[in-house]
Amino acid sequence: MIIGLDVGGTHTDIVLVGESGLERKIKVPTDTSALFQTVLTGIEKITANIPSEKIKHAVLSTTLTTNAIVRDKLSPAAMIVSGGPGIDPEAFRTNEHYFTVSGSIDHSGKEIKPIDENQIEEIARRLKSEGIRHVGVVGKFSARNPDHELEIEKILAPYFDKIFLGHRISGHLNFPRRIATTFLNASVYPIHKEFFEAVKSTLKQKGISIPIYILKADGGTMHFDASIDFPGQSVLSGPSASVMGSVAFAPEDKETIVMDIGGTTTDMAVLINQVPLLSPLGIEIGKYKTLIRALNSYSIGMGGDSVVRIEGDSLKIGPDRIGPAMAYGGPVPTPTDALFVLDKTDDVNGDKNKSINGLTPIAEKLGITVEEAAFEIFDLACQDILTHARKMIERINSKPVYTIKEVLTGYQLKPRHIMVLGGPASYFAEHMEQISEFTVQRVPQWSVANAIGAALSRTTCEVTLFADTQKGVAMAPGESFSKPVKSNFTKKDAMELGYDLLRQKALQTGADIDDLDLDVLEDLEFNMVRGFRLTGKNIRVKLQVKPGLIHNYKMITDKIAAM
Repeated sequence: MIIGLDVGGTHTDIVLVGESGLERKIKVPTDTSALFQTVLTGIEKITANIPSEKIKHAVLSTTLTTNAIVRDKLSPAAMIVSGGPGIDPEAFRTNEHYFTVSGSIDHSGKEIKPIDENQIEEIARRLKSEGIRHVGVVGKFSARNPDHELEIEKILAPYFDKIFLGHRISGHLNFPRRIATTFLNASVYPIHKEFFEAVKSTLKQKGISIPIYILKADGGTMHFDASIDFPGQSVLSGPSASVMGSVAFAPEDKETIVMDIGGTTTDMAVLINQVPLLSPLGIEIGKYKTLIRALNSYSIGMGGDSVVRIEGDSLKIGPDRIGPAMAYGGPVPTPTDALFVLDKTDDVNGDKNKSINGLTPIAEKLGITVEEAAFEIFDLACQDILTHARKMIERINSKPVYTIKEVLTGYQLKPRHIMVLGGPASYFAEHMEQISEFTVQRVPQWSVANAIGAALSRTTCEVTLFADTQKGVAMAPGESFSKPVKSNFTKKDAMELGYDLLRQKALQTGADIDDLDLDVLEDLEFNMVRGFRLTGKNIRVKLQVKPGLIHNYKMITDKIAAM
């Protein structure tokens, strides 16, 4: 059996899936001030009276790092950046504690100018005196030669608790995005570490000894222990849980829009023949453009707990959320209150009379009955979500389309099918089909489908390998790997070596040997010529374990669909 847990803004969903399908499901209120306690409460309840040896592992989808970035609540961290000729690294400043230092390496990996050890020492002493304990280090071409980053790390080691090196965070050559990605990893590290240690220690105290995984933004998982070195990978894991919870139930021959209607937001994505779209370059979150691979998702400030107000003579919903619905004791009316008034909810914990009282002032301003106001709110919420879905399709069609399996050159999306999940999915699905050009389907077990998606996602990772036959070296800087090669080393040899490294990395980060669906993201080879003579080849290959569901998911999802 596998535990799947998805932390939402209002509720945390926890499921236990196994050979019988969905074994258990529960919801617990999300306490944003003590998120790890919410997680532990959920795990404790879902595993009550079940021997731990029957549980294979747990997969957590957490909003901690995402919320820290979006709300600009990042922990203090420093960045030390070396650039060399070209654009001044100062143009990519991330924060107050940002230092541009001497030293440079060119695009081929050759040192142009050495680092200044005294300069690094001086910066380290200054940062330590200011209480900075975490730092990121990025060199412009460190993906080709990480020596400068490693030298700087050695100097900084006595002064800091944790150092993040750009070449380990990403093997991509996009300098600005590698800076932002490394900075975010350093900045969210303390909050992720606190969450990590709390979960591990409390599970141990409770005698629950199972492997723990984190769901990543690309729809794959990584072992909890490995996540401590790559905390930024947990950004936007919530939307990816929604997508992965829909994949197994989506039509095989259709383009499908996935909508997860939550308490705070509605997250949307697209599947093409059950395959999610991918943001190939990386997440853009807040003001940061990163190299964190992610499923292509789109979030809007519209959910069951969004504030309903009158602006001028018109209704407006969201994007803000002040608290729960008034039916649950919240301070302002919400779409959830409209559902209570319309008897479109079977939740016995809410108070319909409180919802009626909350919507009465709005109805009076509109000059209609409370029931009519409730329907207008419900209808407007559905209309707004559909409008944003159409805009999402336009935005995707304005760029090349990438799936997690392939690039679809010139492809234009024309989806006519929607899959809805989340608490109010049942009611929204019916109405959205009535008022739109789409057929609309509820995802099986829609109220906890995101947690099911987390549970069934497989471990993913990638490896980038470079080879320079002139220098006689092959290296994967992100894996701290390097070995000598002969002048006759070929791209085929590079692929074989890269696949070996990828398999090792995947298994070390918790992958099942049966889930190693390997794929080529990039394979490039350039001749190096000097003085009209071929001096060697420059080879670059990038490989991945493709995001997807665990190998035996059909056995589980077929039973879930039949429940």
